[in-house]
Amino acid sequence: MGSVWVSATLALLWLLWRGPAGALELNLSDQAMLEKAQGDKVTLPCQFTVSSTDIGQLSIDWVLSGSADNDRTILMFSEGKVYEQDEALKNRAYFTSPDPTSGDASMEIANLKSSDSGTYQCTVRKAPSMQMKKIILNVLVKPTDTKCHIHGAQEIGSDIKLMCASKEGTPPLTYTWEKITGTQRLPATATADLSSGVLTMKNASQEYSGTYRCSVQNRVGTDECFLMLNVVPPSNTAGAIAGAVIGTLLGLVLLSVLIFCCCRKQKEKKYEKEVPHEIREDVAPPKSRTSTVHSYIGSNRSSLGSMSPSNMEGYSKTLYNKVPAEELERPPSHAPAKVAAPNLSRMGAVPVMIPAQSKDGSIV
Repeated sequence: MGSVWVSATLALLWLLWRGPAGALELNLSDQAMLEKAQGDKVTLPCQFTVSSTDIGQLSIDWVLSGSADNDRTILMFSEGKVYEQDEALKNRAYFTSPDPTSGDASMEIANLKSSDSGTYQCTVRKAPSMQMKKIILNVLVKPTDTKCHIHGAQEIGSDIKLMCASKEGTPPLTYTWEKITGTQRLPATATADLSSGVLTMKNASQEYSGTYRCSVQNRVGTDECFLMLNVVPPSNTAGAIAGAVIGTLLGLVLLSVLIFCCCRKQKEKKYEKEVPHEIREDVAPPKSRTSTVHSYIGSNRSSLGSMSPSNMEGYSKTLYNKVPAEELERPPSHAPAKVAAPNLSRMGAVPVMIPAQSKDGSIV
């Protein structure tokens, strides 16, 4: 009797240790870590089985645990309905089975983004049982927008580097160079850095010319670029430098001449503005003899009207005696022109009656 009681007790303890999840089972053989490329889609598996002892309502939860320890509920199935919870994955995450109660709670995510990386947990509840499963998803970015270019002079004897780099791509990235024309072999002096994408070639020759291809890849994709290398004889750099120097000197000389001319012209304009024009009269003009005689005679006209014939003779002699000798001795060609009587009246002259005289000067 005692042995039966011990056996019953052990069986009860085993059931209690197994817990309520003993009847509901999840398939844990699926891969627990997945890697996918950005833009692809992925299916996170979560299959389960229930027993007749699980009589409660079935509910399913998909939760994303990010690096910030913020749990985000992606999908929920409860009471026969599906609920989308996370805005970032809305319309991109959904159950793969139209009826999750059939035993398939797997979730598919389309158009993957790098932000979708994280740990996803599938939880299935059917009272009194509950089971959960975790899957780690890494969303990687393929190498894209790969560019090639040449560093160094494409001349015989020069050292040339072929550069290759992808704008995007989740590391680690691996670069590979190959020549696809001519001998289709890389030069003997070529050394490639697989991690940086640099192909170095020493002492280049014309045999190095051709088309080269760079391929870059990571765990989820590949990309490539092409370039054309044309190695030519070195140019006459000494002549080019001498020509450049001479041209520069000539340009400086011409510029100096222009500056000098402009400054000189500016100074001349400034001088013309500051110094006024002066008209100097070095020698006074000679006095007119005619005007002297006229002024002398005109000054004595007024006295003629008051003279009587008795004293006219004496006055006439005195008048003519006072005329300057230089006026009397002037040649006839310089004698003043005669003015008509009407013109004299208009000029303001006063008519004077002079008595007639004989040849010897006596009054008749």
